Amino acid sequence: MLFIEYPKCSTCIKAKKWLNENNVQYEDRHIVTDNPKKEELKVWIEKSGNPIKKFFNTSGLKYKELNLKDKLSTMSDDEQIELLASDGMLVKRPLIIDNDSILVGFKVAEWEQHFRKEK
Repeated sequence: MLFIEYPKCSTCIKAKKWLNENNVQYEDRHIVTDNPKKEELKVWIEKSGNPIKKFFNTSGLKYKELNLKDKLSTMSDDEQIELLASDGMLVKRPLIIDNDSILVGFKVAEWEQHFRKEK
């Protein structure tokens, strides 16, 4: 299982603590120094069943700085994925990549349900 995070992100810190407290084994990956590639993002978005917009860190400074709230609707899926792959700070985090499941963001109830199912 892959845990993609930005170590200074408070939500990522909470998520990592939750994983450790629940004895979940994972491989850690820094979202900025090892940003998800376009090909990875395409696979993850498809597997997640979520719209591409869910993979954007809409509360991030970079998202606001680039005025993406207004721009995304005029961009193709390919352009949006290309943009996500260009800067890890645009990607919502943390991400859990686990077999055929993708978790975007940290919601305790969702994670509990997912990891209960895994056992």
